[in-house]
Amino acid sequence: MSLRIDYAHQSPELFRKYLEMSMALKKSSIDEKLKSLVEIRASQLNGCAFCLDMHVKQAKIAGERELRLYHVSIWRESNLFTPKERAALEWTEAVTKLGEHGVSDEIFDSVRKELSEKELTDLTFVLMVINGWNRVSVAFQAVPGSQDEAYGLTAAGLS
Repeated sequence: MSLRIDYAHQSPELFRKYLEMSMALKKSSIDEKLKSLVEIRASQLNGCAFCLDMHVKQAKIAGERELRLYHVSIWRESNLFTPKERAALEWTEAVTKLGEHGVSDEIFDSVRKELSEKELTDLTFVLMVINGWNRVSVAFQAVPGSQDEAYGLTAAGLS
């Protein structure tokens, strides 16, 4: 199986700019482990196999515990996540699956108790980026694991 369209090749300038934004998020107030958790959750919600595969491997390389990775999809029932992580996962679901009326005040107020304005803003940018990558990867059928070597993901030992 291969990409329907090699979007990076077809639109190199746009691809580079979007990649630059992704890289800029490394300097955000959201630490890498939390960033991985929300990228995993958004990718699950969007059905993006390529991004889910990549972010699980990145999280493993960053030292995330395997059981927590298994629990991301059941975070509401799991006791493995801190209140801040739970708030970030709540925000991830609300922003990824925008309802007819956007994000409710109830969810915003709940999340705001755990995240600063800067963290909430940075988290929203993280979600904007992962949701965009999910959409392009799903639309053009990016193959999970196909970029492991290029992205240094073989170090996860999950290939």
